[in-house]
Amino acid sequence: MAILKVAQLGHPILRTVSRQLTGDEIASPGFQQFCDDLLDTMLEYDGVGLAAPQVHVPLRVVVLSLTDERGPEFFINPEITVLSETTRRTWEGCLSVEGLRGLVERPDHVRVSAHDRDGARKALEIRGFGAVVLQHERDHLDGVIYVDRILPRSLVFTPEFRRWGPPEEYDDEAYEAEAEAEAEAEAEDASFLREIPS
Repeated sequence: MAILKVAQLGHPILRTVSRQLTGDEIASPGFQQFCDDLLDTMLEYDGVGLAAPQVHVPLRVVVLSLTDERGPEFFINPEITVLSETTRRTWEGCLSVEGLRGLVERPDHVRVSAHDRDGARKALEIRGFGAVVLQHERDHLDGVIYVDRILPRSLVFTPEFRRWGPPEEYDDEAYEAEAEAEAEAEAEDASFLREIPS
């Protein structure tokens, strides 16, 4: 087990477009050890997802937990297709942007196709919070960080957010009603996830 150093905003690796892996690379003992270390690092820092560039490795691989039941899983060379015009706003944070949160609007319903850590193809249809996490981590593979996508004037320090709540323009009745509706929908579908036969 190795806990890897997490790159912070400003390090050039976070703005690098990562390269795809070949089947031989995925099967290699070195890459399998890297997957173990990436997972250990995500768990050590209590993250729900982590991308290889965040630990200074420019490869197209992410590990994340879409649901508690499935646990952590790997997505190698992931490709995302948006399945609906419906979006959701989520207060996002990142292990590479310590201590900050920002409101991001993303598609709420996506399909992902990727390889798992054994090299097998997999495809999933995901809706809700899991879709947000997947897109957040996938962005890292193209050198995009959530702060590039935040809504204007929504960037806040996490302790201040916990103390004072969202900025005034995002704390109106409409936003509260939307957040309440999202919470109810999330409880109903619990981040809907469906495996799609390859």
